[in-house]
Amino acid sequence: MTIALSQPLSKPNVTDTRQVRLTSRILHIGSAVSKLNPFEYVKTPKFVYLPDQEELAKALRQQGRLNDYIGCIERREDITTLLENTFGEDWTKTEGEGGRPLFPKTLRSLNWANMAITELHPMIRNGYGHHYIPGSSIKGAIRTAIAYHLLKHSDRYRVPQTSRISEIENRLRQSMGDLKRRAKFADDRLFMDELFTNFGLTYQGREVNSRPGPNTDILRAVLVSDSQPLIEQKIERNGQRPTFRNLPVVTETLISSRFPDYKAKYRASIYAEMVFNVRTQFTLSLDHEMLAWFHHKQGMTLPFESVDDLLRICQDFAQEQWDFEHDYWATIVNNPNDRGRSLNFDAIKELYEPESCPYTLRLGWGSGLRGTTISLCLSDETVREVRDTCGLRAPGFEAPKSRRTIMNARGEISYVPGWVKLEAL
Repeated sequence: MTIALSQPLSKPNVTDTRQVRLTSRILHIGSAVSKLNPFEYVKTPKFVYLPDQEELAKALRQQGRLNDYIGCIERREDITTLLENTFGEDWTKTEGEGGRPLFPKTLRSLNWANMAITELHPMIRNGYGHHYIPGSSIKGAIRTAIAYHLLKHSDRYRVPQTSRISEIENRLRQSMGDLKRRAKFADDRLFMDELFTNFGLTYQGREVNSRPGPNTDILRAVLVSDSQPLIEQKIERNGQRPTFRNLPVVTETLISSRFPDYKAKYRASIYAEMVFNVRTQFTLSLDHEMLAWFHHKQGMTLPFESVDDLLRICQDFAQEQWDFEHDYWATIVNNPNDRGRSLNFDAIKELYEPESCPYTLRLGWGSGLRGTTISLCLSDETVREVRDTCGLRAPGFEAPKSRRTIMNARGEISYVPGWVKLEAL
């Protein structure tokens, strides 16, 4: 006898909930808007401001300058001169109706960019204007780590033969001509559906009749909350300069690759809101009762039984990425003058010197092809072919070819974005 599933199953009480501390040197998680136009932010030598656009429009209308503002928008122009002419040199302190600031401090970032910012990539914010890390971003990275772990240890978990690496590569090669059009969903069809949703459910001792989908996804048993807001904190130190946590900054992100002789090659610069010295917490929960409902239709065993298992799986995946990045940067030759840019990556090479990866996961910018897919399981030839099919062709180069690195306030290449450390409390 089976139970027909007309509604999503109600979730029983979570039995294993842990607070997890997340730290990162520098991080960027994209927002719903990929980039801002020049009239949507204001750059000063010290800060980059995002205005409360509704309050700003009201204030400009009261001053009779709304049409000038609209003209700047239509021409996609910087509004700094308009602000100075309308509100004076202290325009950053201007308040609107009810004393609401036109340029709230929560929408202000320290300016590390030494160049003109033509487009700004904003980082995600909550409804109060604070940066944060969505639980969906963390859970998505955990899902990729689990998929990689299952494929790497196929025999241990009895992964079906049709979803093992050799078969995935064969099917990728056969469908390469159609891959670009369907790239977004290719991994679901190739292996993700089999690994995560091809499960039957046993609820209260009875089989539940449900087709593979969200109800049969094993990660229904895993809940990941959004992080606490990344609110700036000043840490005083006796006799030393204070340090800051969760410091919002606007940085120059350098995109570089290499020439065939491995000399570094400058490609482009982009500018983004980031958070420096991230320290926050989120909740990671595993519902043991719900997890016990699942049984794979082809006998694959589950790869985790606890929150600690999930973190170990993430750590193993991070180590694989760390080794790959170490090998890449070990071969790159500094280039003192390529298109007028000094490409000195000594700080990045030093970062990757430890053999043991000090991080647990990669999130947001910097994760790239190797961090957001299972491509480290695939042969280099297959990965190059996928990149050349779905992205920009780069015959003869490893994939990914380019890297993102972050400039500090002195214009030195100093950081790699995206590496985060997770510690269960």
